[in-house]
Amino acid sequence: MTILFQNPWMMEVRIDKYLWAIRVFKTRTEATEACNGGKVKVGGVNAKPSKNVQPGDIITIRKGAVSFEYQVIQTLEKRVGAKLVPDYALNLTPQEELDKLKAPVETFFVTRDRGAGRPTKKDRREIEQLWDSLDF
Repeated sequence: MTILFQNPWMMEVRIDKYLWAIRVFKTRTEATEACNGGKVKVGGVNAKPSKNVQPGDIITIRKGAVSFEYQVIQTLEKRVGAKLVPDYALNLTPQEELDKLKAPVETFFVTRDRGAGRPTKKDRREIEQLWDSLDF
């Protein structure tokens, strides 16, 4: 059994540093940009990179089409190995959101005859109408 001690002055840590430390983002810069872009919320409120988190806070992160949700168990400032992440953050992401990661990515290609040039305004409108009619 591992006993984790936490210093009283480390009860709060910056959200960008915490998200990097629990391996949500590869770099702290990415975490900061996500916060500045409004993709990170703490308790339902947009979080700036300097926002402090503490144990018990619920963090929602939007990455692509998936919305991840974590609960802070314990704060940390240093990046930890993937096996240690569950000691610091509880993943509350619903299964429906995780299923979006496994959904097949459908691709749609519009081909034009060689030498036909750029699409005309009419062609572009037809292409946009076709895209809008597709149901993902």
